[in-house]
Amino acid sequence: MLKPFIINKPVFFGSLLVIGAFVAIGVFFPNQADHIFGSMQAGILQSFGWFYLLAVGIFLITVVLLCFGRYGRLKLGPDDSTPDFRFTSWIAMLFAAGMGIGLMFYAVGEPMTHFMAPPTAEPRSIAAMREAMTVTFFHWGIHAWAIYAVVGLSLAYFGYRYKLPLTIRSGLYPLLKERINGPIGHAVDIFAIVGTMFGIATSLGVGVSQINAGLAYLLGVPIGPVVQLPLIALVTALATVSVATGLDRGVRILSEANLVVAILLMLFVLVVGPTTQLFRDLVQNLGLYLDSLVLRTFNIYAYQPTPWIDEWTLFYWAWWISWSPFVGMFIARISRGRTVREFVTAVLFIPAGFTFIWMTIFGNTAIFIDTGIAAGAVGQAIAADVSTGLFHFFQYLPFSNITSILAILLVAIFFVTSADSGSLVIDSIAAGGETQTTTGQRVFWCFMEGIVAAALLVAGGLGALQSATIATALPFTFVMLGLVWSLYLGMRADLAQLYPQGGAAAVPAHAAVELTWQRRLALMMRAPSKQEVESFITTEVRPALEQVARELAARGRPAWVEADEAGAVALRSPAQGVRDFVYGVSVASQPVANFAPLATGQPEPRYEARTYFSSGGRGYDVMGLHRDQLIADVLAQFERYLHLTQAPESQLLHGAPEHTLDS
Repeated sequence: MLKPFIINKPVFFGSLLVIGAFVAIGVFFPNQADHIFGSMQAGILQSFGWFYLLAVGIFLITVVLLCFGRYGRLKLGPDDSTPDFRFTSWIAMLFAAGMGIGLMFYAVGEPMTHFMAPPTAEPRSIAAMREAMTVTFFHWGIHAWAIYAVVGLSLAYFGYRYKLPLTIRSGLYPLLKERINGPIGHAVDIFAIVGTMFGIATSLGVGVSQINAGLAYLLGVPIGPVVQLPLIALVTALATVSVATGLDRGVRILSEANLVVAILLMLFVLVVGPTTQLFRDLVQNLGLYLDSLVLRTFNIYAYQPTPWIDEWTLFYWAWWISWSPFVGMFIARISRGRTVREFVTAVLFIPAGFTFIWMTIFGNTAIFIDTGIAAGAVGQAIAADVSTGLFHFFQYLPFSNITSILAILLVAIFFVTSADSGSLVIDSIAAGGETQTTTGQRVFWCFMEGIVAAALLVAGGLGALQSATIATALPFTFVMLGLVWSLYLGMRADLAQLYPQGGAAAVPAHAAVELTWQRRLALMMRAPSKQEVESFITTEVRPALEQVARELAARGRPAWVEADEAGAVALRSPAQGVRDFVYGVSVASQPVANFAPLATGQPEPRYEARTYFSSGGRGYDVMGLHRDQLIADVLAQFERYLHLTQAPESQLLHGAPEHTLDS
């Protein structure tokens, strides 16, 4: 018996409707499609090009501030969670995420194109060399990974810390609250699916164009749809088999092997190329990149309009935005337990660092060859067809046939793994965040990727794919700006809960003020015993929590007090679709150093009545507070919880007639 599809119907059918509209243009109006897509791209970039540039600048500034500010200490998951992967394994997976079809396609093609037609310098000059590598670094550097980091951080933070589904709408919970389950949430996921579909389709189109170029170089086959369409069908079939048979381990091994081969190919070019010069070029390229980083981030060429920025920078930003749900989902899934600071630092700089090395070795070597032994032949070939650039480049290096075959295999495997992984991500979003879906629906989305790539290639080649990417990325850019604001709201609320004074205070700020100075001094001078802490929890904490639970229940909010064998007690109030409110107190201990000259043995432990919350926070010591102070602290934490998760319910405490919490 076949299992039924697990889908969120509005998202599933809404996405198909939008995707189908684009595909229908290519299928039913093939002669007019190129003009239609071209006009759509020109109109969007004319009106919103500045918006793409500004948004990406905001994404980069945001993740840097989150990383190095006070929010960097927060974890992607409960505060006591540990990473799912060892640091070296996690870094290796991020490293692998930096590789893809684009690096193979543009490694030679982009630096050479900018060298021959730079935005501002004299073509084929020394200044053009500098500008070519600076622009290439800019397009493939930390801006791209800042886009991925925004989506990945949002998915990981609200998915693992707030136990929301791993889907884009969850990242907007602080803004939309329960409305994420309504039409607005459906629209957000539709934008994510459509953008991802066309971003992946663009990568597939780029990949099949390069495979076609490689086969033309090796075997003399023609370049065009007559070869490219069967190639799309073949590789899509391989990806479909992978999805249908669940060969996760095999695909992972293949991907890792692919990465190793790519690195070996890069090292080969480094060794047989101008090795010493390349090391010098890398240092110079980094310096030029950093020097122009701020200017290029916001340079829309407003006073010198040029089509160059539309064809390159703005297309890249739209492409990366389209890919962000795909890459963001991947890096979110492997980053549970990491701090925000670890996440942002690694995601921004590790893949980008590898990309800089890759682009320097291939790009600068290509310029070196073209201005030397090739006498401009590589540049002429790339000007005619950029997809052939890598293979013309290999002609001037040893073992050109072997390296060309390896390059074709690398692109083909990246093609398969991109289609495979992309279908899983799209399927998860269409299923409302479910990861255990039926094989049939995963195969369906894999098949759709091939259909979209084929239809748009026929309609207008890579230009049509680029136009569709730019158009579909626009609405998701607005969604990403919402994710940025939601991250700030969520992290601010969590930090307020963990550190009520803005730091790791021993007790909440309002409670510390209410303690008499004599009582505070007594707690400093004499550490309570374990029995005293247990007694305090039984006689003061539990009655206070029970009073709050009764009052919440009387106001229509389910709540109860629970205890465990270790003596901890907690007030729990369940919530639908988000983590429960929990305020617990347990016996905790920490060693206290004894500096007496004759002291021997282990240091004596200091016992505390320490709070804990549903976020997994370490909490603070409430030993010595009386019942009213404990109730006030519970209400303060509950108010912070409601502010983030269920703001309308704050009326339970503030909108009802005033009366005291009495027993």
